[in-house]
Amino acid sequence: MTPSFYIGRYPVWRIQEWEGQFAAPEDLFAEYDAAAFEDKAEDFTPAYYREGFIYAFLQSWLIDVGGLRILLDTGAGNDKDRPGIPVFGNLSTDFLAKLANTGFGVDDIDVVVNTHLHIDHVGWNTALNNTRWEPTFPKARYIFPRIDRQVWDPSGSQYQHMLGKDVNAQVFEDSVQPVLDAGLAELADDGYEITAGITLRDAPGHTPGHMLLEVRDGEDLAFFTGDILHHPMQVFRPDWNSVYCEDRETAARTRTMILKRAAREKARVVPAHFGGTHSVFVEERDGGFYPLGLS
Repeated sequence: MTPSFYIGRYPVWRIQEWEGQFAAPEDLFAEYDAAAFEDKAEDFTPAYYREGFIYAFLQSWLIDVGGLRILLDTGAGNDKDRPGIPVFGNLSTDFLAKLANTGFGVDDIDVVVNTHLHIDHVGWNTALNNTRWEPTFPKARYIFPRIDRQVWDPSGSQYQHMLGKDVNAQVFEDSVQPVLDAGLAELADDGYEITAGITLRDAPGHTPGHMLLEVRDGEDLAFFTGDILHHPMQVFRPDWNSVYCEDRETAARTRTMILKRAAREKARVVPAHFGGTHSVFVEERDGGFYPLGLS
């Protein structure tokens, strides 16, 4: 499989798990304004918007950093009961075959990074072996945001106060705890450096511990933004949050900060769920932000 793009010398592959109609825009955006969305809808069709629904993807990114293979976010996974969001429950996809098409298999992954511990970002952390959930990538170290590891643990005091606890039901138990039990997890704080030029940064709001992966090689820079952005409408309107954002004020502030940095530093922005080219560059002008190359 040909790499999707390069960051300097580093090839990056997109590994798709799922695509489809996800939600009507009024059901996804907490600050939805019909006139504002309709003004942009033609630009979003069909890559990001179809027949009245946001068109979305579950996709992971494999980055080869000089032989260190980093898998970023792991989708929803197979065989997992998801009562809180059935569209991602009991999937049976060929995700691992698509990973193998890059030339690398499960034993070749050195690092697994979860930008946050939501259902659609941790699923392939584990796979079912008979009746037991086991780490899918047994030779990898898994990196979890320290704060998210704490707040999404159902045994902790904060879990019951989380907005997304029902949607995220059973996720920690089958996709995070087995990795912790296997001793493969490392907990990341702001500035955690995986290797030179590959750094995790705090990017809270969507979840308390949400992080961004910054990849730099020479003058090339990319921000793997997880769920800071769900849809290009949020580039035009960074004040629009998804209904899944735990702290909307903080999420909007984080989104604006990252867009400003991306525009200023000419960084590629690589969200988790974008369609079209699946990543964008951003320009800041006339008091707003504009995504470049949406097709």
